[in-house]
Amino acid sequence: MTTDRLLLAKQQHRLMHDIYVLMDDGDRRVLAPLNLSPLEYAVLQQLDMEQGQRLTDVGAKLLCVKSTITRIVDRLEREGLVLRTPDPDDRRAQRLLLTTRGATTRVEALTAHNSAIEQRMSVLSLDEQEQLQALLTKLRAGLQENLDGVEHEVATALHR
Repeated sequence: MTTDRLLLAKQQHRLMHDIYVLMDDGDRRVLAPLNLSPLEYAVLQQLDMEQGQRLTDVGAKLLCVKSTITRIVDRLEREGLVLRTPDPDDRRAQRLLLTTRGATTRVEALTAHNSAIEQRMSVLSLDEQEQLQALLTKLRAGLQENLDGVEHEVATALHR
């Protein structure tokens, strides 16, 4: 990689990091009146009131270690937003169900969050948003392909 290209890549990386931090802070501010963190909101989005999800599956989907997802669910349960129930298919596992209060809170959070996203993105025109969407989609696919390739290389090296 040339020095100019590396410098540009580093600047873009820093810019994306700064944007992530600003968006995360915005999410925290929007969800704070509902007494939710962005991760707690993400947990509520994974659940329903009938079948629920296994605690371990929710943690895996959100890339949370067991202790983190347990701590978050403990708080959501204390607030009456989720309910732990035994998993009928596995006595060792627990399922998480959304309570009626949790469903109401999730709708309120979704409404507030969607409004905030729309407002934040309004600094770009519709054409700019579509261009950004295409570039970010391409970047995400490339990053995922790179990660998948590294995973494959590690697995291959381990089996030698």
